[in-house]
Amino acid sequence: MSSIRPWRDIARRKSRQIMVGAVPVGGDAPITVQTMTNTPTSDAVATIDQIRRCEEAGADLIRVSCPDEASTAAFGKIVKAARVPLIADIHFHYKRALEAADAGAACLRINPGNIGSSQRVAEVVRAAKANGCAIRIGVNAGSLEKDLLEKYGEPCPEALVESALDHIKLLQDHDFHEYKVAVKASDVFLAVSAYMGLAEAVDCPLHLGITEAGGLIGGTVKSSIGIGNLLWAGIGDTLRVSLSAEPEEEVRVGFEILKALGLRTRGVRVVSCPSCARQGFDVIRTVEALEKRLTHIKTPISLSVLGCVVNGPGEARETDIGVTGGGNGKHMVYLSGVTDHHVQSAEMLDHIVALVEAKAAEIEAATSDAGKATEAAE
Repeated sequence: MSSIRPWRDIARRKSRQIMVGAVPVGGDAPITVQTMTNTPTSDAVATIDQIRRCEEAGADLIRVSCPDEASTAAFGKIVKAARVPLIADIHFHYKRALEAADAGAACLRINPGNIGSSQRVAEVVRAAKANGCAIRIGVNAGSLEKDLLEKYGEPCPEALVESALDHIKLLQDHDFHEYKVAVKASDVFLAVSAYMGLAEAVDCPLHLGITEAGGLIGGTVKSSIGIGNLLWAGIGDTLRVSLSAEPEEEVRVGFEILKALGLRTRGVRVVSCPSCARQGFDVIRTVEALEKRLTHIKTPISLSVLGCVVNGPGEARETDIGVTGGGNGKHMVYLSGVTDHHVQSAEMLDHIVALVEAKAAEIEAATSDAGKATEAAE
């Protein structure tokens, strides 16, 4: 089978690149996955613990709300403990933005129009420049400016885009250009239309999200449709899946969306059947167990888990490791698409985990050797 598959190509929108701490956003940089803590920021220990779980899940950037002085006072300690750049979420109180910038925020999430006078916006911009902070303009359908609601009658794509452009001008008037923009809505159609309109109007990086999407299942579906449509159209440089769930779940869903579109390849990609009466083992329970036990794998690996021989061999040919259900509790294992050996039901779970871990170690070693060879050649 040819590795050239033009029907899979996604031509990303060309945007200029900014830096959020040490993480590039926009341009040809990988699309980053974000989440946001929900612990009281003033409780540095709890917040750091949550950040650590999000980092382990693969978060590239993490947002932390700073609503009061107690939060910004703790923020400096949190920044020092974090392994990824932190974004300080600021609303209304411009002094919180100044404090967060001084405390080490890599980015400030603000609505410049909500900060107050031009003088206050100028102070925030000066603090951002002095501390090397980026700024994320966050427009939300639920908090549009009164004049825009009066002009358009209701939140609509044009209102969201106009709000974003107004906020962008406030920053540009102060000669600040290290910004990214979001135009979020809980309505999928509204959000997608707004992002498409904004993508044509500006060249800055865009932060994607369907805000207030819902719980783990409903929110994942809405976010996948909205964010997935935009990514498929080449729009988007960083994203957050907004769920009423633990923040590490947002990270996992974000990566699954990117993996489904071939835009990121972190961790194990599982191909599995919904199961039926033909299954030779309990596919649903097996996949649940494998997903839990393989969360520590960061190396891109594909794993097929199918209950019978109808589609099992075909799927296994396209994955690094595969298992297909057989009779009498004896199942076929495939390595690199080729039939390799059998495994009994009782040993299958531990055996597949061991195979994935070994494959990950093999890939990591090969990557390390290739890197050393490149360095030597240079």
